[in-house]
Amino acid sequence: MALLQRFGWALRSALFVLWLAATVVPWATGALLLSIFVRGKRLYWPTMYWLVVAIAGARVICGVRYRVHGMDNLPTAAQENSAVVLAAKHQSTWETFALPGLMPHPLAYVFKRELLYIPFFGWAMGRLDMIHIDRSKRTEAWNKVAAQGRKLFDQGIWVIMFPEGTRTPRGSKGAYKSGASRLAISAGVPIVPVAASSAKCWPRKSFLLRPGVIDVSIGTPIASEGRQPDELMREVEAWIEAEMRRLDPEAYAHEKHEKAGGAAPQS
Repeated sequence: MALLQRFGWALRSALFVLWLAATVVPWATGALLLSIFVRGKRLYWPTMYWLVVAIAGARVICGVRYRVHGMDNLPTAAQENSAVVLAAKHQSTWETFALPGLMPHPLAYVFKRELLYIPFFGWAMGRLDMIHIDRSKRTEAWNKVAAQGRKLFDQGIWVIMFPEGTRTPRGSKGAYKSGASRLAISAGVPIVPVAASSAKCWPRKSFLLRPGVIDVSIGTPIASEGRQPDELMREVEAWIEAEMRRLDPEAYAHEKHEKAGGAAPQS
């Protein structure tokens, strides 16, 4: 039964990948042509709507559903001076695709410039107001994030960063870096923590999707004024990791066993 189930997942995942390939080429081509005439938000929404199509494909083809908690914690699109930095848990490709369609404001990702070389997908991203950096030049990369981030906030665009830097396996925690908190402090905007149990259905570095429900939880904005980057990021980390254990307790069951084992008397 387990083998047949995995075969079914693999078949549906293959169909999903075909769906992505079939839709991204014409969509990205249209976005590139549109970018000749318009930029900014007028280009962002038509381009990023492909991600909504992708997430819909994951739901219909692979049975990957989601529910969102805490949307009322976010500033609305109608509010002025509502800029925030989103600091999100990063477990899979799912949240990268899903979050732009869930947020009331355009998002600017901070990402490695190598992604710009991905045919069609990367080319279209290059025409949007995003922040692509050379990770090998850390000081130059940070200066670019800070300068472009402030400009984007002034345009009503939120910046999203993954503090762990890369996707982490389900039930694990990466090293939280302070880039997002440094940006929030330098720009004088709040930072919003986001937890997502995406690896439950879309594993890290894999396109073998499993049916199920992904939970996304949005925390209350944390003020950055008068804070230190490391101290602020520790608060973000504590909220995200505690929320991950609430959303996906099965993934962290090993921690209870480890604690129980560690507490056992020595023979």
